[in-house]
Amino acid sequence: MTLLAVERIKLFTTRSPLWCTLVALVVTVGFAAMLSGASDKAPTIPMTQFGYSFGMVVIMVMAALAITTEYRFGTIKSTFQAVPNRSAALLAKTTVVTLFAALIGLIAAFGSLGIAKLIRSDADLGLSTAYDWRAVGGVGLIFAGAAIIALAVGILVRHSAGAIALVLIYSQVVEGLIQLIPTVGDDIHKWLPFNVADKFLTGNPDTPFRVGEGPPISDSTLSPWWALAYFLGFAIVLLIISLVTANKRDA
Repeated sequence: MTLLAVERIKLFTTRSPLWCTLVALVVTVGFAAMLSGASDKAPTIPMTQFGYSFGMVVIMVMAALAITTEYRFGTIKSTFQAVPNRSAALLAKTTVVTLFAALIGLIAAFGSLGIAKLIRSDADLGLSTAYDWRAVGGVGLIFAGAAIIALAVGILVRHSAGAIALVLIYSQVVEGLIQLIPTVGDDIHKWLPFNVADKFLTGNPDTPFRVGEGPPISDSTLSPWWALAYFLGFAIVLLIISLVTANKRDA
């Protein structure tokens, strides 16, 4: 509990997490407001969550900075001197950042739903089915998994610019470019983590929706809940690799 308290203090006494939180909420909820106000048709549940991926990227930046700034300013050395068990210290940080990311995801998702309902009171935006709850409530779980991935990359790279560049370029560019590989590109893309994460949020909708009405429609062959397990499993494996690496090298 002491480690968790220390990491909570570290997280909330710096400005970057607060600014990232504000930007993530504004971007995610802002997209819902913009689409709801501009659309001729009443917004749907998927449409309200269109901006979730943009907010997720900001949270990944926050998570990467949470660890890389410690390496940058040398405070990680003091942490490892005070807590010789490096894995315990890093897991405490991961726990705090992941829970915070999940909370931001929930606030962003339900805030997007609320602003859409406020703008278009005629829209049927009740959470009446399992898909509705997954499409909205599941955003918090995806934010949490994305934060773990970003933290793991930060531990491995230890440099803010490098870690941020990696998570941004991979999540926003690389997965899409993989599809351009002849013959095997589409098959590989079906198993890439962020594409699979989209399957959890968009898979098996009660009523089909078109591209542009919600988050990207995934081509993953997994069922939604297996997609979530795969995404979180990928994040945990990457975290384990980063912990092993951190224990083997100098701080």
